Parts: sequence; C-alpha cells; structure tokens
Amino acid sequence: MPETSAPQSGPARAGIVLTALILAALVANLNLSVANIALPDIGRAFDATQTQVNLIALGCTLGLAMSVLYLGALGDRYGRKLLLLLGLGLTVPLSFLCAYAPSANLLVAGRILIGVAAGLAYPTTLALITALWSSGPKRVAAIALWSGVSGGGAIIGPVIAGALLEGFWWGSVFLIAVPPAVVAFVLVIWRVPSHVNESSNPVDHLSGVLSVVMIALLVLGLGTISAPGALARAVVLIVAALLLAVIFALRQSRARIPLYPLAYARRQLFWVPAIAGMIVFGSLMGAMFIGQQYLQDVLGYSTLDAGFAVLPAAIGMMAIAPLSARLVVSRGSKFTLLAGYACILPAFIIMLIGWRQGSSYFIVGIAYLLVGVGAGLALTPASRSLTSSVPVSQVGMASATNDLQRDLGGSVMQAILGSLLTAGYATAFSAAIADSPEASTVSDRTEAILTQSFASAANLAQQNPTYAQAIIDAARASFNAGANWAFAAGSAAVILGALLVAAAFPGKARERDLLQAYQQADLQLPGSQAGAAMAEGGQGR
Repeated sequence: MPETSAPQSGPARAGIVLTALILAALVANLNLSVANIALPDIGRAFDATQTQVNLIALGCTLGLAMSVLYLGALGDRYGRKLLLLLGLGLTVPLSFLCAYAPSANLLVAGRILIGVAAGLAYPTTLALITALWSSGPKRVAAIALWSGVSGGGAIIGPVIAGALLEGFWWGSVFLIAVPPAVVAFVLVIWRVPSHVNESSNPVDHLSGVLSVVMIALLVLGLGTISAPGALARAVVLIVAALLLAVIFALRQSRARIPLYPLAYARRQLFWVPAIAGMIVFGSLMGAMFIGQQYLQDVLGYSTLDAGFAVLPAAIGMMAIAPLSARLVVSRGSKFTLLAGYACILPAFIIMLIGWRQGSSYFIVGIAYLLVGVGAGLALTPASRSLTSSVPVSQVGMASATNDLQRDLGGSVMQAILGSLLTAGYATAFSAAIADSPEASTVSDRTEAILTQSFASAANLAQQNPTYAQAIIDAARASFNAGANWAFAAGSAAVILGALLVAAAFPGKARERDLLQAYQQADLQLPGSQAGAAMAEGGQGR
C-alpha cells in the first residue's frame, strides 16, 4: 500500500487540507444538533411516542459515541483517509433517508446510522491534523480552528434549522449537512494525503465490539434517565455498561496489542484533559439544553428567535480560536484550560442569578457568549494534549477519546442537569399548589400532570382557560426554580473541573518535558514503531 510522508511543518496546500478536514468535522456536528429543534413537528407528523422522540434526538449521538473507539482503531490500521471518505459518502444518502423517512422507527434507524457515518469521519479529521502537521505552533493553530469552527457548527445548526422550519417541512433540517459533506468529499479526494504515520498492528476486533455495546448502553442509559417512567430501565442499562467497561478494561490490560492501550490512557496529559474537556463540552451542551427550554417556555421566544439567541456562543467559540492557539503556545495548555473555566463559571452564575421571568436578552446573550468563549479557550488545549500524548500511529485512539469526551460529556451533563431541572420543577410546583387557596380542589391526577413538565402544564392550561394564566405563571416560576438547581450543579461541576486542572495538569515547562518523555517511552514499548513514535517531528513511516 503506498504511503505519503507529511512535510516537516504540514502538508502541501495546507489551507485546502485544513478546510476539508474542518468541513468534514462540521458535517458531523451539524448532524448532532439539527434534530432537536424539529422534534415537536416530528412528533406530530408521526404521532410518535415519547420514547421514539427521545431516540430520534439521541440517535446521532448514540451512533457516533458507540462507534468512535473501534473506528478510530480501524482508521489507524487501514487508512484514515478511506474512513473519512466513507463517512462523508454515507452521510449524503443517509441524510435523505432521514429527511424522507416514512415512519418514526425508520427515522430512528437513519439517525443512528448517520451517527455511525459521523463516527467514521469525525475522529479521523483530528487524527489527520495530528498526523499531517508536525508538533508545534502550526498544529496547535490547526487544532484551534478545527475545534472552534466545528464546535460552533453544533450551535449554528439549530439556527439554520429554525429558519428552514419557518417555510419547509421537518425533514429539511436533515439536509443541512449535505452541501458541506459534498464539498468536503471532493476536497478530501483532491488534497488530503493517504497513509501518513499509520499503524501496521492488527486490530482487536472483539474489544471493538465490546466498546460498541458498552458505550451504546451507557449513552442510552444516560440519555433516557430523565424520561417519564424510564428510570429503572436507564439504571439497568448504565449498570450493564459499567460491567462491560470492567471486562473491556481487563481485556485491554492483558492484550498484546490492545484496542485502547491503557499505558497511554493513564498518562497525565491524557486522562486529565479528557475529564476536563468532558466537563467543558458538557457544560456547553447543558447550557444549550436548559437554555432552549428557558427561552421558549419562560421568555416566550419563537423557535426561530430561540435559535438565533444562542449565536453569541458560536461567535465566541469561533472568534476565540486564534487566541486559544497563541495562548497554548505562549502560556501552555494548563493556563489556557483554566482561562476557559474562568469564563464558563461566571456564565453559569449569570444563568443562576440573572435568568428570570422577563429577563432581557442582554443577560441571556452575555451568558451564552461567556460559555462559547470558555469552550473555545478550553477545548483547543484539551484536544491538543490528548493527541500529542500518544504516538501518531495511535492517534485515532486519542481522537476517538476526544470525541467521546464531547458525546459523553454532553450526555452526562444533560442527564444530570435535566434530572435536576425535572426534580426542581416538580418540587416547586407542588409547593405552589400547597400554598394555593384552592389546593383542596386540585386532584392527585391534576397535580401529577402539573408537576410532570412545563409542556404538560401548558397543555392543561389550554384545557382550562379560567385558570390558564395562573397555571402558566406557576409553571414558569417552577421552571426557574428547577433551572436554578441545574445551574447550581453546573457551577459545581465547573469548579471541580478547574480544581482538577489546577492540581493535576502540569505547567508549560513540565508539559513539554512530559511530552518528550512520552516520545522516548514510546520507542521502548513492545510492538511500537520507532518511525511512528518519532512522527512528532513530522516524518512519515
């Protein structure tokens, strides 16, 4: 199989190559985010159950998360460019399958499959950046642009989807990613080199299957834990996932050539940024998850207005990317990570204190801007540290971990914040009913409907116009109370993440020394390839 070596500083036509890789990552992020805003229309079109609606929302994340570890290893072994082209190529027909799905179940299947297509493409983009750009400022700048633009796509997607839904049917949102996928496919064929610093080690396929099942169960459990009546099933799924994780870890510790080498995962520059990045991206997704409901249910924004309202987060992420790269080079990853956390924490405090009934958009926009800037600052050093702490021949594993930190971070934070929102809402509404002069006239069934969710309370208000305004006012106040529980938990998670980075992540000089020590250690690992381990200097195998 022919091989191409990357130049010392980067590939030929580096700008076109980076554009292709960023577009490919953008495709994956668009597909992850566009469905949520169309869920009410989809539910009505298919008369879908709540379980089907949840699976449509979760499908792409599920397909991506469950496949990235296995597909990252396959890319390292059989060709990253090949997997990238497969992912982009499959995205187009699967997008049309989702857009014109004749049933809710087929749409769920299409969403999961398009997530697998994202699993083929998304981790491969970061792996190729690490393989094609030698270690140094140019690689950091490339990762910063990749992180800022592709991450911003996850926020811009709902804005475009909301605009389309003003004049087109629900399926139009699933076609948003088609044009960038086609352009990226052509650019990848034309300019992205093949077989740079890839591995010749065999792939542990049994471990790959274990990873798929393990992560699928975990994402399903976390994603459905706050759904009505789903707690017991979600707990069973999570426990099963944890048992499989133990089996997976035991196999990796004993395998001659593991799918997920624990020797790398235990490294300080690997596990610390993995956890730190999970909290950062989870905070971003949690803020969007709660915020969209707050904007529409409490402030009364339309779907389109709610989509545009989150634009400051996308602008912040993309605008800060160049500064993030410069800070990583000049001040180190630890400083830049902490700077990101220093922006995200006040954002959650603003949400906790300032997001109320009748709050001005200025308060909303400032919080979103700070979250975006913080994520833009922190995700670049997290991604760079993950991919730089392993040999380039194994970078697919690090890139897959980088994707997992986003998917699992989002799932974990949404599960936690969503559960707290639900619990806080129910507690506040129950207290409001108890304090009402007409509490004795409220039946247990009516109270159950009112405390289930804002949507169920709003439906009941429509059926009882005499009490409609009182119900809506109580629901909004209760939502704010539940949101406060969620934002307090988000603030605590951000503080814990910052403390972890401050205590366990090395400063700039120590970081540089550790990276050099990792390179030397990689030369001595059984089965390692000296040329691949030395690829941090930019040479191909």
